[in-house]
Amino acid sequence: MKVNKKAAAAAAALIATSMLALAGCSGQAAEAPKKTSAGSLTVWVDADRARALKDVAAQFEKDKGVEVKLVVKDYGKIQQDFTAQVPTGKGPDLTIGGHDWTGGFVQDGVIAPVELGDKASQFEKVAVQAVTYEGKTYGLPYAIENIAILRNTKLADATPATFDEMIAKGKAAGTKYPFLVGLDPQAADPYHLYPFQTSFGNSVFAQNADGSYDASKLTIGDAAGQSFAKWLGSQGAKGTKVININLSGDIAKEAFLAGESPYFLTGPWNVGDAQAKGIDVSVDPIPSAGGKQAAPFAGVQTFFLSAKSTNALAATDFLVNYIATEPVQTALYKAGGRPPALTSAYQAAQSDPIIAGFGKVGENAVPMPSIPQMGAVWDDWGKTEAAIIKGADPVSSWDKMTANIQAKLK
Repeated sequence: MKVNKKAAAAAAALIATSMLALAGCSGQAAEAPKKTSAGSLTVWVDADRARALKDVAAQFEKDKGVEVKLVVKDYGKIQQDFTAQVPTGKGPDLTIGGHDWTGGFVQDGVIAPVELGDKASQFEKVAVQAVTYEGKTYGLPYAIENIAILRNTKLADATPATFDEMIAKGKAAGTKYPFLVGLDPQAADPYHLYPFQTSFGNSVFAQNADGSYDASKLTIGDAAGQSFAKWLGSQGAKGTKVININLSGDIAKEAFLAGESPYFLTGPWNVGDAQAKGIDVSVDPIPSAGGKQAAPFAGVQTFFLSAKSTNALAATDFLVNYIATEPVQTALYKAGGRPPALTSAYQAAQSDPIIAGFGKVGENAVPMPSIPQMGAVWDDWGKTEAAIIKGADPVSSWDKMTANIQAKLK
């Protein structure tokens, strides 16, 4: 998880001035705090989250007599370490993580549902959808992230509604690249290319009414998916060359920072570096390539409850009545630069035009599938996109990919 580091002091001050209101901001649980249990809670966090949670952890211990131990972990190792350690009883009571880990965690039996109760209605809809798996909520969401168009306002005065119009405007800017998106030479980047795919009306799996995914209905290979594949080929090495497989994420970022393109498809993690370079940026909706609305994936940062926690009641109390409050969600937002998941904190954060921009795009985002079956999708999906961009036949390549994924699912 790439993080734009913010001033931790601001987050701490925000929590300190609002702490008296924490216990009364939790839906029906409005009574004065009381010490319900003893013992301790171990919470795995990264360095930024640790600083943002320091004061609320101390407040919880003061109110409830339960010590909260914030253990700083390398975010990139949390998923694997949590899966390995929870069954042995050595894991934490709570950990931060991405909502797309949910299906695997449930399958491995390492997380327990978190009863949000009335609090569920106080979160952004996409956040609750993201942590819902097989009808149960697994986790407490605290931040939402999605990609959008980052525009250099000195090079372009707007982002058009269609991809072709954006490219034309990008070329008119006279820069080296009309548009940038970072890709891997071997695995492309299905996450970043997905908004264009959805603009053709294609998805990976069918979605149920509650936003969850139906793993029995693989939809990536339908006619809309084939149309996207044809379009992707037309933008690659044998076409316009606008989508360049040799531009990695780092190279694309450096090109944007050097003023070599007015448009960069990216997330909030790259805004800080652009602003540090003195670039006046705007966050704009992603243009449609296929005629329908371009919908990126939404990633939701979450607190998971260990299935082996020996203090699950206190852990749930800490999540629902302390983490799920506006001051704490705002502090986490200021520490990480992602819009808060709690609606009141999310709305307050809209005063920042960058957050407002990502939030507007995020209103149309769809949760990244958290079902375990996604593990059978990513590899073939990315390699096929890379091959198509390099010049492979789009339809036959897409059909072969679909067959391979289907075989893995069976």
